[in-house]
Amino acid sequence: MHADRPPRRTLAAFAGLSCLLLPLLAQLPKASAATADGGPGSESPTTATTAAGPGAMAAAPYEYLGWGNPQKPADVMAATGVKWFTLAFVLSDGTCNPKWDGDRALTGGSDQAAIDSIRAAGGDIVISAGGWSGNKLGEKCSSASALAGAYQKVINAYHLKALDIDIEDTEFSKAAVRQRVVDALKIVKTKNPGIVTYVTMGTTPTGPDANGKDLIKRGAAAGLDNDGWVIMPFDFGGHTGTMGAATVSALDGLKAAVKSAYGYNDDAAYRHIGVSSMNGKTDESDETVTTTDFRTILGYAQQHHIARYAFWSVNRDRACGSGSDGDACSGVSQSPYDFTKIVVQYKG
Repeated sequence: MHADRPPRRTLAAFAGLSCLLLPLLAQLPKASAATADGGPGSESPTTATTAAGPGAMAAAPYEYLGWGNPQKPADVMAATGVKWFTLAFVLSDGTCNPKWDGDRALTGGSDQAAIDSIRAAGGDIVISAGGWSGNKLGEKCSSASALAGAYQKVINAYHLKALDIDIEDTEFSKAAVRQRVVDALKIVKTKNPGIVTYVTMGTTPTGPDANGKDLIKRGAAAGLDNDGWVIMPFDFGGHTGTMGAATVSALDGLKAAVKSAYGYNDDAAYRHIGVSSMNGKTDESDETVTTTDFRTILGYAQQHHIARYAFWSVNRDRACGSGSDGDACSGVSQSPYDFTKIVVQYKG
């Protein structure tokens, strides 16, 4: 991934971006204490949150507002019935301070306008921090308390009910940073009772790699009650069978890793895993994720009541036209929003 490219999974010439919730009866008001220990970026939570039904939040496809000719979220909602979006990406501005793509203010700009339009139409958002490239908060914040403070700024800016940490590249490969992310999320969960957290990472066709398994083990050892350990089952670097079958295999491996680390029974383990696929052509020449594959994933999600079914991305959920590139279209023959209309069927 070239540093000057927008933050997400590796881009291919055609494909573009490579990139259960346990039912909540109610949520408590946020704690009033200041985040962490007063580290950089720490703020007090500002408002109570109200739990959404698990189904609506569990189906929240990514939309990237920074590029890729993003559709108006309210138009997507009207066309598909989707209610939740995962908006990407919040990054470091070079310090332990969060901004959209590392350079746009959290509030007052086009990103906030898009979020306001989603909520005005009866929907809501998960915000995702991380991605493939750009400056990562997990690396720029020097301590767990400081990182929790940076996450808290994002939570406070939008009174979030859910936060996604898309941990990739160097943020994922460094053990010290993995630990920092886990410890920061534990602080976030303590300071914001009821907030839903997801940790999203790459995977092999048989489940998380050594770094992924280590991350989950660190979460369990720290007592992090993470709502969803989520894998991105694409850019495998080689697989057999359909992408739907490879995704199921990867999810089975994830479930086994979460069950082992946390000591969950099977049902609880399934409810703490999730998937974020990629629609159409991915960055690998031998990978095309079809609507049939999405239906396979939907069947698995419905059978096991997993925490999350998302995909990268709404921007790509349309056929390519003349001159289009892969960050703005799927690379396969489709009608607009064919993939979103499958994901939105997931009710948790």
